[in-house]
Amino acid sequence: MTQTNTLDTPGADLVYDVRGSGPILLMIGQPMTAEGFGSLAEHFGDRTVVTYDPRGLGRSRRKDGRDDFTPQDQAADLHLLIEALGGGPVDVFGSSGGAVTGLELVTRFPGDVRTLVAHEPPINAVLPDAAAADRARAGFFEAYQKGGAGAGMAAFIAMTSWQGEFTDAYFAQPAPDPAAFGMPATDDGSRDDPLLSQRSWAVSDYRPDIAALTDAPARIVVALGEESAGTYTARTAQALALRLGQEPVVFPGHHGGFLGGEHGYAGKPREFAVKLREVLP
Repeated sequence: MTQTNTLDTPGADLVYDVRGSGPILLMIGQPMTAEGFGSLAEHFGDRTVVTYDPRGLGRSRRKDGRDDFTPQDQAADLHLLIEALGGGPVDVFGSSGGAVTGLELVTRFPGDVRTLVAHEPPINAVLPDAAAADRARAGFFEAYQKGGAGAGMAAFIAMTSWQGEFTDAYFAQPAPDPAAFGMPATDDGSRDDPLLSQRSWAVSDYRPDIAALTDAPARIVVALGEESAGTYTARTAQALALRLGQEPVVFPGHHGGFLGGEHGYAGKPREFAVKLREVLP
């Protein structure tokens, strides 16, 4: 049974869902909302699984009417949510931008987290080719601004599936055809998608405080998908793990390896859950 609640905070009304009973396991994404964790949550009936929609996304509305978001704001929101749940430390699984939020949560509120599993955090600054990654990001943003969601998403997929560093060969490619990815080539008129617009740049521009993370009492596990090897977010995970003095833990599947049928990008949620259980206390 899932209980849906709303937490009234100074900046937003945060909507969150609670399943099961037992030690708290918080599952967070960005820009993914709570619905993306449904399949994974089913495998943790012995835990109180908490999922939420980050401020400005899904059901969680900002009170000032804005739709931007930062890891700092979201970490502050999670701190309030953890307090509302009875206080930390709790275990956290963070996916993609949610992993970035988790890193900021450990940095600012180290007592809130027992274990953070940070799965493929997209942080440009840790890469040896950080400037080229910024340029590649600007490329899919420009494609989105010119041609809408189909063109933008095709360029985004081209970036995130590229193997290795973003070299001249990457930038010499022709613009990808949206139809090749099953997307419409016509402009849908959208320009404010939370992933394809500049709203997401606060996440990929994040600069982790390595000293604070290594000094925190929380255990941090950097993770990547076995099918992601060599791609952008696998490389960011590897680079972050290196800075933290650890080897990344390999999980089943791809960047969304925990997904069932959500978002049309199925992973291996059962196998993913088994691995997540192995690394959680």
